[in-house]
Amino acid sequence: MKKYNRTLLAATLIAALGVTGCGSDGSDGVDGAAGAAGADGAAGAAAGSVATTVENAFDLNITLAPADIVVVGADPFTLSFTAKNAAGVPFSGLEKIALYVTSQSANTTDTGAPMLWTNHALANDFGSSMYCTLTGTAEARGGAVVDACTLVEDAANPGTYTGSWAHDGNAPVVLADGSANDLARVFIRSYNVEMADGSGVSDKVLSTPLDFIPATGELAVSAKDSVSNAACIKCHSPMEGYADTDMRIANIGAHHNYQKVENCVACHNPAYAGGQDDPEKGFNANFNAMIHTIHAGHHIADSLTGDALEEFGGIGFPAELNECTVCHENENATQWNDNVYAEACVSCHVDVDLATGVNHKGIVPSSDAACSGCHGAGSLSPMEAHNVGARASVSEGLTFDFTSAVATATADPLVSTLTVVANVTLNGAAIEDGTDLSEYTTSTRRGFLIGNIDDKGTPIRGLGLSVLDDAVSLSGGVITVAKDFDTARLVGPIYVTAEVQVCAEGDMIVKCTKDADGDIEQLGVANSAPIKYFNLTDANAAEVVARFDDPALITVSEAKCNACHDNLTHVKGSHGVTEFTQCMDCHNNSYPGSYHGEVYQQDGVDDAGEPTFAMVPGLEFANRDLATVAHRFHSGLFAGETGAGIYLDADGELVNYPAVQTNCQACHKDTNAAGDAMTFFSGTGVLTSGRTAIDVSYSVTDKNGTPDDETDDITTAYSEFISPVAESCRSCHAHSGAAALAHFKSNGATVAGETAETAEGVAIESCATCHAEGKTYGIDKVHAGAAH
Repeated sequence: MKKYNRTLLAATLIAALGVTGCGSDGSDGVDGAAGAAGADGAAGAAAGSVATTVENAFDLNITLAPADIVVVGADPFTLSFTAKNAAGVPFSGLEKIALYVTSQSANTTDTGAPMLWTNHALANDFGSSMYCTLTGTAEARGGAVVDACTLVEDAANPGTYTGSWAHDGNAPVVLADGSANDLARVFIRSYNVEMADGSGVSDKVLSTPLDFIPATGELAVSAKDSVSNAACIKCHSPMEGYADTDMRIANIGAHHNYQKVENCVACHNPAYAGGQDDPEKGFNANFNAMIHTIHAGHHIADSLTGDALEEFGGIGFPAELNECTVCHENENATQWNDNVYAEACVSCHVDVDLATGVNHKGIVPSSDAACSGCHGAGSLSPMEAHNVGARASVSEGLTFDFTSAVATATADPLVSTLTVVANVTLNGAAIEDGTDLSEYTTSTRRGFLIGNIDDKGTPIRGLGLSVLDDAVSLSGGVITVAKDFDTARLVGPIYVTAEVQVCAEGDMIVKCTKDADGDIEQLGVANSAPIKYFNLTDANAAEVVARFDDPALITVSEAKCNACHDNLTHVKGSHGVTEFTQCMDCHNNSYPGSYHGEVYQQDGVDDAGEPTFAMVPGLEFANRDLATVAHRFHSGLFAGETGAGIYLDADGELVNYPAVQTNCQACHKDTNAAGDAMTFFSGTGVLTSGRTAIDVSYSVTDKNGTPDDETDDITTAYSEFISPVAESCRSCHAHSGAAALAHFKSNGATVAGETAETAEGVAIESCATCHAEGKTYGIDKVHAGAAH
């Protein structure tokens, strides 16, 4: 309503009140004639034709084209873009954005990377980005009011915005002396975007970075980016909802997640670079250097100082630190090997001082140009020096091909002999007679993994032995194992594989040597031993396969593990495993006990600022089941009293796990053997794996005898079994408390303290009623995957 009409209405109201105050002077008069119709107002937007709220961060799509922006040269700054929601409806009401502009140019010096990023606003001493608001000013971090570009929405075309600079000079994101032929990168961050309930979006709302050549307007691809978002996502999880062509990283803690490598380099470029030797900061903030220091973390903690030690010193890289291609795996993947310069190297080799030659054999290079003289090719090139791909090159260095397994009776009816035969090759040839495998192995503990398989495919270990056991003989490239066991065990189907880690140099298995500290000098690699099955009772019986080897019964895969870990061998140290069929010998639901039964959580810090840990009372585990162990380790319930690896801090927050905690697909398969979506429950409420019970049996020995004579000792065995569903859930820290335990019990779970005496005595919980896929509280909903 116009001001004139409001004034007239007020005068009329006052007059009416005045008349009322003096009393009535008669009846109302006759209504006057109707006035002329006013002019039609502007047509409003049709219902649903614009959006003013979003459902999540990926629901707002900002489109920016090369012709829509001037960011280099002498021309005045211009900006235009469109904003729509995921359904393509124009988004109206943006009030504040930030514009990030960088360009990539050739390095004309002999120090640093061949190509460098320049942040335009930083180059103009303005800050890392430029705001655009409705008023042309903005409140920056810290409360200071700064100049901003003026943001205007086109009233005739909702969702279409322009930005202009109304202050002195050109906009700070325009690089006056930049080259229009250099690649430019632009992206927009939107502020104060709300969801329908009025709450703010939990993640940064960012446009897809636009890479283009200003001189021609052509879209471009950076020749510098040697780490893709897909590589980061392998460990950090994908943000849910974005298209595969716009992959975003879900779980980067810094600055509340800028989601893409392309976004990170807008600030983490030479403008923010610092000396690696700054004692207070302790790291170089340039992206290439900083990422190395972060991911080297605890490997180099003894050489870190200041912020680097505090923030990165506990970070453990889940893959092998020397396997550069875990991260460097895109179309520019050889740059890390071809472009050798000090900044990238000393950010990981932090104890090297190139100014003095300390830890560099006394060599002081005159500039980065000199580095390629030694490291440009050959054994000192990054690829060769780091042994990249060495495990893969010797994956068949030691192979076992099991050909038979038979049981024969002995004079004692309670004892029979198990004889297992395998062809063995070493470095591609039949292993020679007289070969002493102990000279090649990193550990003498491991060897043949042999056990029974029950009718559910569960491994029952206990028939294995060391490859160096006296029962092992070698002749003509064939190893024969002949060992006596309990006759009752030598019936029905058995599995046979091997777990031996040996030393390798280059592409050869070699004899191990040790350095002055007693550490093995070579790379430890696993043997190859495809699992084989034999029926000791009926050689012609149908083959029974372990559930770990049955695609229909196992919901995880080595490929999922290796996406982040690269290989399982280094994860298990000296064990030498490469696949679950080797892991299953120990990590199954029929093998009770745990070497890590107690749970520790951070309870403070010591005088040096290092975290201290205390045992969590009442929270213990007594099994090695693979699901339990994997959940425990990745959710912080496996850390010992030193807190090594992934752990819970004093506030219960998870430390050192890189993925989104609810992203089950980080480990579990997306589809089953039939190609359908993977489910964790069968239609009957039983787990897809077929597990119905976990053995947590134990024994107690009363020491009635003496150390020299233990014949009076009495050992009592206790047979106990618990529910696998409840134990799998309890092994994640979010469900490990008393309330969760009560919930499990109320839904029929058999839990520690209230165990069943037999596996058959464990009832099937009613968990699937609510938590099976597709249910109201299905695991596919409550663990909906990556954050958004």
